[in-house]
Amino acid sequence: MKILWTDGSASPNPGPGGFAVIEDGKPVVLGREKDSTNIRMEGLAMVAAIEYAGEEGCEIHSDSQFWKDVLEKWAPGWEKSGWKKKTGAIKNLDIVQKLYALYCANDVKIIWVRGHVGNEYNELADRWANRARVGEELPQ
Repeated sequence: MKILWTDGSASPNPGPGGFAVIEDGKPVVLGREKDSTNIRMEGLAMVAAIEYAGEEGCEIHSDSQFWKDVLEKWAPGWEKSGWKKKTGAIKNLDIVQKLYALYCANDVKIIWVRGHVGNEYNELADRWANRARVGEELPQ
């Protein structure tokens, strides 16, 4: 099972966004969107992490309590209700559906970590998400 760290960034929020997936202290996947939000980038980072891990499965460390709750609490009910919720449309439904399908089809564990408190790999994921946001590519 791969141990991965993810983070996403948009600055301003909304604005240009980037995300990073870190493994063994190195970025392994970076991505960006021209117009995005922090929430979108956090979700896309998790999608990228699960796709990167493949059949090996992964343990994702993320400071996004929102996406942990989506996967573990809310998406099962949303799926049963036809991807609708009582209070209106589900934001970022494209990411919610893709991420939830990957989460259900793979061996994935989400571990929430407090962000920006000096956790080495969380801070590294944050730095690389910001670097991806401005167009930096994976190191060769």
